Amino acid sequence: MRDKTWLNMLCLAEIGTMLVLLNYSAVLPIIKQEWGLTNTEAGLIYSAYQVGYIVLVVVLSTLTDYIDTKKIYVFSAFWAGAAGIAFALFADSFMSGLILRCLTGFGLAGTYMPGLKMVSAKFSTEKRGWAIGLYVGAFSLGTGLSLLFSGVLTGLFTWRTAIFVTSLGPIAGGLIAAISLDSVPPLRTSKEKGTFGQVFNNRPALLVMLGYAAHMWEMFGMRGWIVAFFAAAMVGRNMDMAVATSYGAVFSAVIILLGGFSTALAGSLSDRFGRVRTIQVIMFSSAACSLLFGWIRPWPAIVVILISLIYGILVTAESSVLSTSVTELVPFEYLGSAMAVQSFVGWAAAAIAPVVFGMVLDLTNPAEVVADLGYTPLWGPAFIILGLGALAGPPAVRLARKLSGFQYR
Repeated sequence: MRDKTWLNMLCLAEIGTMLVLLNYSAVLPIIKQEWGLTNTEAGLIYSAYQVGYIVLVVVLSTLTDYIDTKKIYVFSAFWAGAAGIAFALFADSFMSGLILRCLTGFGLAGTYMPGLKMVSAKFSTEKRGWAIGLYVGAFSLGTGLSLLFSGVLTGLFTWRTAIFVTSLGPIAGGLIAAISLDSVPPLRTSKEKGTFGQVFNNRPALLVMLGYAAHMWEMFGMRGWIVAFFAAAMVGRNMDMAVATSYGAVFSAVIILLGGFSTALAGSLSDRFGRVRTIQVIMFSSAACSLLFGWIRPWPAIVVILISLIYGILVTAESSVLSTSVTELVPFEYLGSAMAVQSFVGWAAAAIAPVVFGMVLDLTNPAEVVADLGYTPLWGPAFIILGLGALAGPPAVRLARKLSGFQYR
């Protein structure tokens, strides 16, 4: 199979597996109201998906150094679909939602990073930024479609129907991967000592992973609450909560879909202008958006829309460049272990950010005010927390460049 055709099929499978990622976020305002959750509890259920990912990603990513990566990918995709369907059928409280979302996150642990490793194995350094940009773009496209489909289906049917239908995506993705992708034999067949030592001694790679964590903090904090933000903006303009949630999910999907295109473009730009420069420009711009965004809820609708579109483009864009950087700073035979560490630190940040965001919302919005208004009015401080986290990324990659002897550009 030609490399471009192979990449297209992997991207199609990735889009399917991502349809469960933000389906909960799309219906969060309705579930929060139906189950009587606080903002902190709602954020914990969202973050349970990332926690499930963290629990298994170190094991599964490391295993790609020893067994066929394709087998891990296919099994994990099927698991994610089954767990998502279970959430749609059985989740009815904070605890059941927390457990089932955690189990769904197990599936992501065996798809996203293993898929990234398959791309690294297939493409040389000269084309890797472009290829990984497309792959990460498929990730963002899938998450955007997760919001879009969930929002539309919730408006037409119920939130359970939305979760059920989108949970069929990973099953379809697993079938595509099983039929169309080549096997990726490991370079090592026995466990060697010092596998993680090779990674932890690589200071430039660790610094790029810190930049990745800063990126994930901002992106998943924003993605976890963006539908609720738009719902609050529309309820504040006298729209019904269910209708506002549906429209909020659809618009959120649009801005996340734009991020899918921006990751592909950023990957290509980094091939031409350098990884470090591309990351710095994007992350500083994105952080500026986070510092501003939470304050715009009562602004004129056209201004909110324009700023949201810019934010959606920037908050995702550097993801592909950061992941490409790790593949270039670590020898391929240790790449699975490096991706395990990268995933752990990045998705730990992704798990913590939505919870902290929810806690800040609870602290800055008194319960009696929210009950009286019917929506959460103050969002600025929570988004500032995301922007401050993102500002750690640019200096980290700059130092990584220096420590690599400027071989990492």
